[in-house]
Amino acid sequence: MDKRTVRVLVLACLGLLLAAGLALRLGAVPLWQAPAAARRILLFVRVPRLLAAALAGAALSAAGLIIQTVLANPLAGPSILGINAGAGLFAAAAMALLPAALFPVPLAAFAGALCSILLVFAVARTTGASRITIVLAGVAISSLMTAGLHTLNVLFPEVLAQLRDFQTGGFAGVAQKQLLPAGILIGLGLAAALLFAGELDILGLGEETAGALGLHVKRWRLLFLALAAALAGAAVSFAGLVSFVGLIVPHAVRLLARGGGKRLHLALCALLGAAFLILCDTAARTFFAPYELPVGILIAYLGAPFFLWLLLRNKRARHA
Repeated sequence: MDKRTVRVLVLACLGLLLAAGLALRLGAVPLWQAPAAARRILLFVRVPRLLAAALAGAALSAAGLIIQTVLANPLAGPSILGINAGAGLFAAAAMALLPAALFPVPLAAFAGALCSILLVFAVARTTGASRITIVLAGVAISSLMTAGLHTLNVLFPEVLAQLRDFQTGGFAGVAQKQLLPAGILIGLGLAAALLFAGELDILGLGEETAGALGLHVKRWRLLFLALAAALAGAAVSFAGLVSFVGLIVPHAVRLLARGGGKRLHLALCALLGAAFLILCDTAARTFFAPYELPVGILIAYLGAPFFLWLLLRNKRARHA
């Protein structure tokens, strides 16, 4: 590992620690004004939110990098391709049909995410797998899944309040016990992605080149899409429909670590994605205190212009 790589990883770790420190210190209620309640606020409010934001940021960012590499499309991401919406639909269905269950929600979110990404991939392969075709297929699948989510609002009005918070995306009310099953799935998914980063590097060279190097392209593509679905689905199961994290962070990582392999990029996505979402959540709950803006809305304000900029940049590159 060269010095530049070590320096980038150290800076990413320091950024994550700084973001965590700010998240624990800042809030609508300054801890020094409520010393008697400070311990309860930390343990039952800020620490769970910190863990939730870190897990969701790491998972969505790593999923975005995997999807962009496998599909060879820098415009791809869990929210753009309808993966978040699919995970949200299946997770909401689990909430409505199995309200007392704990483990089915992350598993249902994984199933929804996997269904969405496989549908997008199948449509794109059938109609011509260009970058724009994949994005348009994702928009269509996302609209379909979102319509299903709205249907649940009508059929199961008793979970309406839950779904309203779920649709905007955020960490208000997240408890540590909710994070356990999703955290295990995210940990296993990140470990598997790092373990198979070499194969992801080869797959990123292109289908023909990867096949010539002896990689079973279809098998590994399906494996990595399943990993991305597991990561995104687990994050959505407790964070709701948080968009654009899986699009913004991988691009930032490529700028910071040009020439690095996918193992380095995945590690940086996990660290910087966690720091980014922690900072966004901290800003969302402090800038408008005593009111709280759901973090999904704040990130949409950041992500939509970024996506438009990517579209314009890719259009200029094609015509250059």
